[in-house]
This record gives sequence, structure tokens and C-alpha cells, in this order.
Amino acid sequence: MKEKVMITGASGFLGFHLIEAALNKGLEVHAAIRKNSNVTHLKNKPVTFTYLDLGNIESLQQNIEANQYHYIIHAAGTTKANSEQDYNTVNATYTFNLAKAADQSQKPIKKFVFISSLAAAGPLQNFDTNITENSQPGPVTSYGRSKLLAEEKLETLSIPSVILRPTAVYGPRDKDILVIFKSIKNGIEPYIGTRNQQLSFVYAKDVASITIDALFSGQTGVYNISDGNCYTRYALADCLKRLMKTKTIRFHLPKTLVKAIAISLETTSRFMNKMPLLNKEKINEIVAVNWVCNIDKARKELGYKPVYDLETGLKETLDWYKVNKWI
Repeated sequence: MKEKVMITGASGFLGFHLIEAALNKGLEVHAAIRKNSNVTHLKNKPVTFTYLDLGNIESLQQNIEANQYHYIIHAAGTTKANSEQDYNTVNATYTFNLAKAADQSQKPIKKFVFISSLAAAGPLQNFDTNITENSQPGPVTSYGRSKLLAEEKLETLSIPSVILRPTAVYGPRDKDILVIFKSIKNGIEPYIGTRNQQLSFVYAKDVASITIDALFSGQTGVYNISDGNCYTRYALADCLKRLMKTKTIRFHLPKTLVKAIAISLETTSRFMNKMPLLNKEKINEIVAVNWVCNIDKARKELGYKPVYDLETGLKETLDWYKVNKWI
């Protein structure tokens, strides 16, 4: 009999890769989605759909006990919200509710894996070291603070859990990085400010792989996840230009100008009841000096071996975009 895993955020970009990795591992997948979620791309997958009320612990516990999951992967969350309270509700309170329901279940689950973010740790302000799991957290956005709050809430429970902090995740089906692909294709390469930066990235398939491995590990705790490399601020664009065989006009916009534009976008978007891709808080993450994290703990305790570096990951993503006519 197959073991069961429930995956929240299943209709999202990373959720798709988590489902594929779980199926490849031979797990019975229960995909937790909203009633209005677009699941067209999952229709041919052998998954069972389930609907959760993440605001109701009793309802969540009933779902967990009725389906008798062995594992839960919580990848649902929001990267765009109108207020810090909204971020905290979706990313922290809902995470706690689901974990609490699993913790109270009459049939205990074997492992709860929470997909947090390196944003919970926050960036460093110098190049002297890398972000470790023991670094003093300093999130610079409401999103990062909400993820850190979720981690703190989760650690108050007795449920066996692993918290993964992936850095900037990209790959097929990612609509955010698609904006950069299209910009490079159109010959435009903009940056905010002129400060040097150290960045890190991780391919979605590597995140999915370590997430599934974490289910079966005997470990618990917090783990940084990246591809293990350190990149300059120009590395991503330079790689895309090679892959696309194109040239760009590279230019740097003053931070004050971009912040003014972001504030204007936020004001307009609130009026239209939707959040923009860029806001004034997001600028804090974009211009941060050092986003490179140390992944030695994940390598040692979880056996993490990233397969993709930026070049191979971007090539596979570009090929997918072309085949699926996204670019």
C-alpha cells in the first residue's frame, strides 16, 4: 500500500514540481487546492484533489484523520498581500493551523515539511560571510517576517517537522522570472542602483527533490536551500543572453526613482484591488548586498545534492517556455 502525502499549494508553480517528485517517489498524492484554482495542468496526473479551510483547525483535523496522510508538505502561501497582517494570516497563522491540526490528529503523521523562504533569514549587509541557519534573522519585507513568524509558531508544536528555506526559486511554470526572460529577449536589462551584490538561486526540481527526501529523513530542523553557488548581480542576465544569443542595453536606475514608481504602482493597484509585481518593500530584497547561503547542513543531514546550477536550470526553463509558447 502506498504512503500518502498531502501537498498544499499544489496548483502553484512549485506545487507542480512537488507533485511530480512525490509521484516519482511512489507516493499517493493528495493535492490541496482552492475551489477556484486552475488545475488544468494537473488533470492527467494521478492525484486526488482535496479542499482545505486553512482558517479552521477542527476542519483541518477532520480532513487529516479521514484521509490518514502519512506526510504533509505545506507549500501554500502568498508572496503578494495588501498588508503585513494579511501576510501573517496566510503565511503564519494558516501554517500553524495546519500543523496544529496534524499534531492533534488521532493518527499522527510521520513528517511535516514547511516550505519557508530564505527571506525569513534576510540578507547580509556585507560579503564577509554567508547566511547560515544560525545567522541572526533580519527579514527586510513583510513577506520575510511572516515566514519567520510561521517558523516560530511551528517550532512550538511537537510534530516532527522540517523547515526548508529555499533562496530564489525558478523553473518551468514560473511566471515571475518569465518577466526577466521577456525583458532580455527584448534587449532590455535594467538594474536598481550600482552596488555590487552576491546572489543565490535554486532550480525548482532541486527544491522538490530535497523536499521529498526530507519526508523520509530522520532529521528535523531548519535548512537553507540553494544550488550551492555564489553569483554576481549580472550572472542571470549574462547566462540568458548566451542561451538566447541576444544582446541587451544594460542600465542602472536610481533607487529613489524606482521607489517612487513602486509607491505609485502600489497606490494604483490598491484602487484596482490587485498587488503589483514590484512594491517598495520588494526593493529592499532586490538591492540587498548578500543573499548567498551556506547549504552544508542540508548536504550533511539531508543528503542534499543539487543537480542544477544556474546555466543548466535556465536552459531547461527556457526550453520549456519555448515549447509551451510562453516566450
